[in-house]
Parts: sequence; structure tokens; C-alpha cells
Amino acid sequence: MGISILLFTLSLSVFFIIILQKIFIKYDLVDEINKRSSHNVIATRSGGIGLLLTIFIISLYHYFLGDTIYDFSIIIPVGLIAVVGLYDDIYKVDFKLKFIFQIIAAKIIIDNGYIIENMHGVFGIFELNRIIAQLLTMLIIVAVLNAINFIDGIDGLAITIVSIFILLFEFFSKNGTPFINFSSLLIICILPLYYFNFKKSKKVFLGDSGSLLLGTISSVYIVHIMTNDYVIKDNYDLHKILFIISIFVYPIADLTRIFFLRIINGESPFIADKRHIHHLIFKKVKNHFLTVIIIGLITLLTTILIQITF
Repeated sequence: MGISILLFTLSLSVFFIIILQKIFIKYDLVDEINKRSSHNVIATRSGGIGLLLTIFIISLYHYFLGDTIYDFSIIIPVGLIAVVGLYDDIYKVDFKLKFIFQIIAAKIIIDNGYIIENMHGVFGIFELNRIIAQLLTMLIIVAVLNAINFIDGIDGLAITIVSIFILLFEFFSKNGTPFINFSSLLIICILPLYYFNFKKSKKVFLGDSGSLLLGTISSVYIVHIMTNDYVIKDNYDLHKILFIISIFVYPIADLTRIFFLRIINGESPFIADKRHIHHLIFKKVKNHFLTVIIIGLITLLTTILIQITF
């Protein structure tokens, strides 16, 4: 992708963020301040739909030019989940209904050819039959998109974790990935959200539309890592499962911890609270930006440590 397109993408992202925030405020669609809130100023959950619109318009532009900069088919499940997330941001959707749509999106992703058919020797398992492969892939897709949704609890955390993941995903690929243009597009779209996330007033959050969008994209990338098409660079002799764990360590750790904590306490694992790891760190440091930096550094150090060890 050329510099001019990337600059246009950046400008378009800023435009949609500002316009959508004005629309949300006009119709009083602001984020409710309650005991779970990490902010005390006006904020809208409009960032995710801004991301989706920017990605869609840039993709549409290239599509009409006949320039397939990435596999456009992933826009369908990503768009579906983002719209469901937006509806949830406004009207509050029952988690069971969201789960159904997540399953539908996962099936669309699988039908588009993104499926885990080989476990690469984990527990002595290699090739999987079609039914088990589909069920496993569906489970991982739903788990990953919920993991990103779960960590979207303080300013800038979800976009930072996903950005780090995308950069490492591209960096460690031996021969490059078919997603390089989409990754560049996504990173550029995300950048303005840092400013609007950390503003002192009139903040813009991802919302469920954004966290589920990023989670769906991350799940597609993880499924791609598990295929034979993704080859880790020769100087990093890592098993693919370890590689995924190393670059996705925080969402995995937080999702696993909070899921079992709620189950043990007899609570629904899908009911939000403030017992996530990032909430505990924030209580200690009293600063959103510092909390994000700490978790980002932990992610990078864990990735390096696993690579050195294994």
C-alpha cells in the first residue's frame, strides 16, 4: 500500500471518529458512568464502528480498482460481529445472543478457508478430521474474540495488545503474510484512537463493536498461524502453539483467570466486573497509560523469554 493511501486512511479514521462521536453525543449515546467505569468524563463507544467504516471504504476503493490487497472475504464476519457489538453498545444484547452470532461468524470464517487442520504434534496429534477441525477452529475463534473483548476495560489496552500482536505476527513470518496490507491498514486506523482514548474530556472508546472487531481479526490471524502457509523465521525454532501463547499471552492469561474465578464463585463467566489483571495493576499504579505500558512490556518480555528458552 502506498504512502498516500495510508495517509488518506489515517485522515478518514480521524474523520469518522470525530463525526461518530458527535452523532453519539447528539443522541445521548454516551458511556454510562458506574462502579465499573474507569473514567469520569463524557465518553462514547463509537471507536469500533469508526474502524469498520474506514476499513470498509478503503477496501471498497481497492475492490473497484480490481486491486485485491487482501482477502476481502474476511470483511463479512468482521462486519457482522462489529454490527452486533454496536447493537450491544446501544441496546445491551444478552450474552447468549452474542454467542450465537459469534458462532455464525466463526462458521463463515471456516467456510472461507481459515481452519486448523493440523495440531503440529501437540499431545501427539497432527492431522485432524474435518468435523474435529471445524469444532476446534470455532472454539478458538470464539475464545480469541472474547479474550480481546474481556481486556477492553481501560484506556488504550485492547488496541495496544492487538497492535503488538499484529506487528509480531508480521515480523516473525518467514515469507511474509497475505495479510500485510490489511495489517498496515488496521494499524493506521487504530493510531488516532490513542489520542481519543487518553483525552481528558470527550473520550472515544472502542466499545464492543471495536473489541469484537479486533478480536475477530486476531482470531483469523491465529488460525492462519496454525496453517502450513505460515512459517516462522528460521532463527526462531518455536512450536506454533508456543509462538501463539507468547505473542497472545496477556489475553490468554486474563481470560483463563477471570473465567475460572467467576465459575468458582458461582457467577456467570460473561458478566463484567473489575477483577481483571489490568484492573488490579491500575489499582496499584493509578494511571491508565502506565498500566498499558506495563502490560505491553510484559507481553514483549514474555515473547522474548519464550523464544530464548525454547
